[in-house]
Amino acid sequence: MVEPNASTPKRRYVLVCQYRSCARNGSAEVLAAFQSTVPAGVFAGGSDCMGQCASGPTVRVMPDGTWYCRVKPSHIPTIVQQHLYEDHLVEPLLHPRFHPRPDAYR
Repeated sequence: MVEPNASTPKRRYVLVCQYRSCARNGSAEVLAAFQSTVPAGVFAGGSDCMGQCASGPTVRVMPDGTWYCRVKPSHIPTIVQQHLYEDHLVEPLLHPRFHPRPDAYR
């Protein structure tokens, strides 16, 4: 169970790809985990293909423009607490195509 901190989360929309390869990799379970966990003011819903089939299940948090890849249901409490409540990206799950790490080019 996620324990909210004192701050109220921003309004956000969490999109979870439900297209073919993401679905085969468990995106329905990821979506269900978000829907049962997100705080008031945050909507979690399924989406069509996001074009990241090799990196699924793919999750996009809007309006932040944050992309997470290879998300599993066990990751949801961390994303909810760190990203939605505390406004900190969950770096190990960030999609490298959209959030490249500067040290990756050294």
